[in-house]
Amino acid sequence: MSSSITSVEGLIRTVSKLHVEPGELVFYRGHSNRAAFKLKPSLYRDEEWRKNEHLLVNDLLSSNPSDFREDRSMFEKLVRMQHHWLPTRLLDLTSNPLMALYFACCESPSVAGEVVIFKIKRARIKYSDSDTVSCIANVARLTGKERLSIDTNLPRKRFNRTPPIGRLHHFIKEEKPYFTDVIVPKDLNKILCVRPRMSNLRIASQSGAFLLFGIEAELPETGSTDFGVERVAISASAKRKICGELESLNIHRGTVYPNIENSALVIKEHYRAAKK
Repeated sequence: MSSSITSVEGLIRTVSKLHVEPGELVFYRGHSNRAAFKLKPSLYRDEEWRKNEHLLVNDLLSSNPSDFREDRSMFEKLVRMQHHWLPTRLLDLTSNPLMALYFACCESPSVAGEVVIFKIKRARIKYSDSDTVSCIANVARLTGKERLSIDTNLPRKRFNRTPPIGRLHHFIKEEKPYFTDVIVPKDLNKILCVRPRMSNLRIASQSGAFLLFGIEAELPETGSTDFGVERVAISASAKRKICGELESLNIHRGTVYPNIENSALVIKEHYRAAKK
């Protein structure tokens, strides 16, 4: 299903009329460029990034170790990397439709945007301490050759004795010493919706959640059995008005990206506008 809006009120009306089945939760994502953005994580948008995922991860961890010292798991490290613009296997979501509307409207003002609505089965929703989340997140530490050699069609015992899965066991045990060396092969192909710890100020301000993509996992643009997808289109001509409405609700760059630099920028622009 798709529709279009020209105001904050229009999105609220759309959300209030959603039909949600028992056992589903709703999340949102804003695309500032409706034509260009697809439902795939940034890592999957460039083959060189995808092939060298482990190098991207290791280089950032090596060059900025203090920034990751409070992260308990590889998933939390990927979240921090994502928010510092490193390509990862994560796709940002939010539980706040107005936050998604901000991302759809207040960037790239000259092109049409959209809010994507996800209806996600509870079975696909995990928390950051999930063992399955640890298994998929730590795939990022395997080399491209190791990832390509993983065969999730193997029987479970044989699968867990293969060399790349042995290395994956090692990485998982670094964060979960109790972990038994038994990974369900098809778990590594899943897409999971993960609710993170609200230890990151930006995650908290954006009511953030993430889709975590497993090996060769793809989410069709039309959705799937576990991930229902609906779209709300926003024309370029409506964006400026909507951004003004969002600012009146205290949703602006300073609250979406909470740091002192952005707060100063918003304050400066407010008084510049008042002078005019």
